Amino acid sequence: MTSTTPAADTGRPRRPARERRRGPRTRAPFVLLAPALVLFAAFVAIPIGYSLFLSTQGLRIVDEGVFGIRSEVFVGLANYTQVLADGDFWAGFGRLTLYGLIAVPLTLGLALLFALLLDNASSRARRFSRTAVFIPYAVPGVVASLMWGFMYLPSTSPFSYVTDKLGLGTIPFLDGGAIFPSLANIAIWGGVGFNMIIIYTSLRGIPAELYDAARIDGCSEWRIAWRIKIPLVAPALVITGLFALIGTIQVYGEPTMLSPMTNEISQTWVPLMQIYRDGFIRDDLPLAAAGSVILAVGTLVVSLVLLKVTQRRAFGGIR
Repeated sequence: MTSTTPAADTGRPRRPARERRRGPRTRAPFVLLAPALVLFAAFVAIPIGYSLFLSTQGLRIVDEGVFGIRSEVFVGLANYTQVLADGDFWAGFGRLTLYGLIAVPLTLGLALLFALLLDNASSRARRFSRTAVFIPYAVPGVVASLMWGFMYLPSTSPFSYVTDKLGLGTIPFLDGGAIFPSLANIAIWGGVGFNMIIIYTSLRGIPAELYDAARIDGCSEWRIAWRIKIPLVAPALVITGLFALIGTIQVYGEPTMLSPMTNEISQTWVPLMQIYRDGFIRDDLPLAAAGSVILAVGTLVVSLVLLKVTQRRAFGGIR
């Protein structure tokens, strides 16, 4: 009669059978993430890498023959130096700053105001009002720019028609310094609805018990909005402010569409317009790539600084 001896103890703890069967399942996250990773590599990582490579190239005459041949050669940081030394590039940032000082505060302020009005208990026709404010965001930027451009032109503007009939003359929407609020108005008209939805959604997530307690303590609706609602939607305000800032730095469509209607907007009015001119009008893609990299890095730095400052002020007291 034979006896079965137990297996020798190796001293290592044996994993349960259920844990041993989990091996193939660890591949599931990678399989699910694969499409997103492929899209990220194809449309983000590879273009960024190619832009960085292209920005180190330069168009030079390499053949000393009669006519010469223009070819791409490695120039290092020469394109970056040329862009940073270009006065038109920095002048475009100056105009962009004036534009942003008008567009960003008004967009966020109006979005917050509309969100607070919609969240008020005494509001009526909320669904209609919410849709009416949001609809301009659904209009493409090119269409909105053309539409407002026709309303700015003295010959087609209904506003100038009324003021002209009253003997006040036409309104110079596209002349001199008025070009900044005219352009900012297009961005405000289209951006308020999107930001309002984000803020309004954040307001709807605040517990109603806080409002009831505040009303019992005798707080008015104004004090509830100022002391409770606005501080609690600070994260939404930070996000919308960041979106508005990035959109301001990347503004291109509005001045480009209005440029044929006025002499105030040049080909280098904002940095993106200058990048487009260098790349597709002057056929200098390496210089345009260097300008794009500088603009992207500047956008990233400004966004991180703004995010850090606003988070510190908004959440500094919540610890």
